Formats: sequence, C-alpha cells, structure tokens
Amino acid sequence: MDFLIKFAEGFMSLFQTGAETFISWMTGIVPVVLLLMVAMNTLIAFLGEERVTKVARASSKNPLTRYLVLPFISAFMLGNPMSFTMGRFIPEYYKPSYYASLAQFCHTSNGVFPHINPGELFVWMGIAQGITALGLNSMELAIRYMLVGLVMNFFGGWITDFTTAFVCKQQGVELSKTVKVVD
Repeated sequence: MDFLIKFAEGFMSLFQTGAETFISWMTGIVPVVLLLMVAMNTLIAFLGEERVTKVARASSKNPLTRYLVLPFISAFMLGNPMSFTMGRFIPEYYKPSYYASLAQFCHTSNGVFPHINPGELFVWMGIAQGITALGLNSMELAIRYMLVGLVMNFFGGWITDFTTAFVCKQQGVELSKTVKVVD
C-alpha cells in the first residue's frame, strides 16, 4: 500500500511542478515573447510588405545574404514558422539551402531572441537554468551560441547548394536560379 501512496504522491508532484513552471512562464517569458511578436508585426506593417519583399529578393542574390542576412531578418521579424515564408522570394534552386540555414537559425538564436522560436523555448530555459546554477551568465552563452550558429548556418545553407546541384545533375532536373516575378 505504501508503494501506491508514494507513486500517487510522486505522480501528482510531477504535475504540480509542471504547473508552477507554467505559471512562472506566464508571468515571465510569455509576456516578453508576446510583446516582441507585436513589435515585429508592427514594424512589418510600418515598413510595408512591399519593402520587406524587396529586401528578400535582394538578399537572394548571393550566398552571404541568402544564408546569413535573410535568415536572420526573416527569423527576427517573423519568428518560426512564419520566417520560412520568405523563401517564396528565392529561386527554386536555392530553396533547400535557405530552408536548411533558416531551420538551424531558429534554434541557435533562441537564447537571445526568444520570440523567434517560442515552441522550443523550454529547451533553452533548461540549459540557462543549469548555467545560472553554476553561477555563470546565460546571456554570454546565448550570444556565443547565436554567433557560432550564424556561421554554421551559413555554411549549412551553402553546402546544401552543392548537394542540390549534385542531386539535380543526378536526377536530370533543371531548377531556375533566378526569381520569376509575377505581378
């Protein structure tokens, strides 16, 4: 009988701890994420969707802007998963590479910009809690993670260009490297 009582207490304790964590998020990170999302949507509305579209088209012209600048701007302005919609302005040939770079960036920037990927914020919060328990500054780690991520995400996107070229050649598929503007 003691076993059942201990099991039931432990089971309920798990949910009580989860509820406490949830409430701490509702008074801590959730308002921050919500306000960041409102700020980004306001900025897009203020700049105009046409200007944002022009930035995306201009960014698709070289690897540095295509896999470093555009993923950063897209993720920062739109968050995950909306940031992937900016890929519609990139030529078909470069879409796999853009996706690879952006998907990685949505993870590596979460510590500095939590509004980018709030669905996985719990992962970063667990890491940050461990770092804080060690007496270290979690923002230092977040910035390092983001900077290393930017470099690695760029290379991931660029290397995917070579993979795309190989598969296209192997399969006999011709993809356009230019954007077709349909107005």
